[in-house]
Amino acid sequence: MSLPITESIQLEQKNGWLTIWFDGIENRNALTDQRVAETLAVLNAVADDRAVRGITLRGKGGVFSAGGDLKSFRKFAEAPDDDVIEMSKSIAYLLNRLNTMPQVTVALVEGAAIAGGLGIVCCCDVAICQSSAKFAFSETMIGISPAQIARFVMQKLGYAKGRRLMLTAARFDGAEAGNLGLADFVADDVASLEAHEIKVRRDVLKCAPGAIAATKELILELPYIEPDSVADIAGRNFTKRLKSDEGKEGVSSFLEKRAPNWAQEP
Repeated sequence: MSLPITESIQLEQKNGWLTIWFDGIENRNALTDQRVAETLAVLNAVADDRAVRGITLRGKGGVFSAGGDLKSFRKFAEAPDDDVIEMSKSIAYLLNRLNTMPQVTVALVEGAAIAGGLGIVCCCDVAICQSSAKFAFSETMIGISPAQIARFVMQKLGYAKGRRLMLTAARFDGAEAGNLGLADFVADDVASLEAHEIKVRRDVLKCAPGAIAATKELILELPYIEPDSVADIAGRNFTKRLKSDEGKEGVSSFLEKRAPNWAQEP
């Protein structure tokens, strides 16, 4: 599998793990059209590759992402409505792709994660941040709405917390992000931040990649399934996994007291 050529993001792939670095410190890793398009292209390229076991998103220069590209927003304020809608939908495509990736996704947050940048954090399976990190859904403070990120914010934080934070544009730090349930792990320095990520990688690399993909598919599907259908759909999901090569290998390895063939070190 070859990765797309990129300019606004940097890619590192090692031992089954892909790290996507937002690389635009001159604009605090803002979500420019190019950065959005390149990140989406990379995610699409690896989505069906089970050799890629996990994906970390991180920002160069000690900043995760300042969110939307305000210079672009100013230009689009005078553009036809359809052009603005298409621009807005481009970030929606990235957020939805990230939210539904079959791999485990990790947001590693230093510095600021603001507006759309914070929306990206909300789409990841695991969020790790420094206690000094700064967060805000700042859209209403500058006269716009958090339109495309709103459903992912409420998915991550719940209706009440998401509603309050998006309406008030309240700022909070990494310690509060942990209290809110936004951050799964909070670290005091970069070394501790990376140690938490290594622990997550180690846990993920013990798990079967196909089983992770099937579990994530079920997790995302469950809120939309009629209650009477849950048992049948979950049963079909389980049956497919049990009869898969991974399922057979996993049960055999457990009974034979050996590591399964997918287990590896980070």
